[in-house]
Amino acid sequence: MSFTIASQVTFEQDIKKSRFQAIAVPVQSEQAVKDFLALHKDNTTTHQCWAWKIGNNVRFNDDGEPSGTAGRPILATIEGNELSNILVLVNRWYGGIKLGTGGLVRAYGGCAGQCLLLAEKIELIIKIKVSFHCQFNEWAILQYELNQQQIEFEEHYTDTGVEVKASLQMPEIAIWSLKIQDISRGREQLRILEEPEDD
Repeated sequence: MSFTIASQVTFEQDIKKSRFQAIAVPVQSEQAVKDFLALHKDNTTTHQCWAWKIGNNVRFNDDGEPSGTAGRPILATIEGNELSNILVLVNRWYGGIKLGTGGLVRAYGGCAGQCLLLAEKIELIIKIKVSFHCQFNEWAILQYELNQQQIEFEEHYTDTGVEVKASLQMPEIAIWSLKIQDISRGREQLRILEEPEDD
C-alpha cells in the first residue's frame, strides 16, 4: 500500500547557524515537479536540494552539496514513510559553520523527515484504465452500475454496440471482469489498457 500527502507542508530549523527549510508537496507528474521547482527557485539560498518519487520513478539532486549528502537522504525519508507522488525540496542558507558529510546527511534527511511528520498521509488510490464492448441493450445495465459506483467512464457508440473506457481501482477489476462476462453471457472480456505506475 502506498501513500501520498494531502497538501503542501513546510518545516524550518536552524542547525549550527545554517537555516534549513523543507517543503513537501504532492505531485502527479514530472512536469508538476519541474513547475514547482521553477516556481520555488530562490537565489538567496546556498543550496536547493530535492528528491521526488512518482510510482517507480525517483530522482534526487544535491545541488552542489557533497555527493550523497542531500538528495539521497531526502529520498530515503520519502521511501521510509512509504510515500509516493511527492516532491520534497530542502533549501539551505549557509551560516558559516561546516557540518561535514555526516552532519549534512542528518540535516537534510532530518529536516525532510520533520516536514513529513507534519503532513497528513492519505492512501494513494491507483486507477487502471480498462475498456469493454457491450450491446445496446446491455449498456443500460452497465451504465447504471458505473454511475452508482461513481466510476469515471467514456462511451462511444458503434454500429455493433457501445465501446466503453473506464478507470477502475485494483479491487474493482475482478468484479467488473465477472460482471461483463455475466451480462454478455461470456461473449465480452474486460481489457486492461494501462498498467498502473505504482506498485
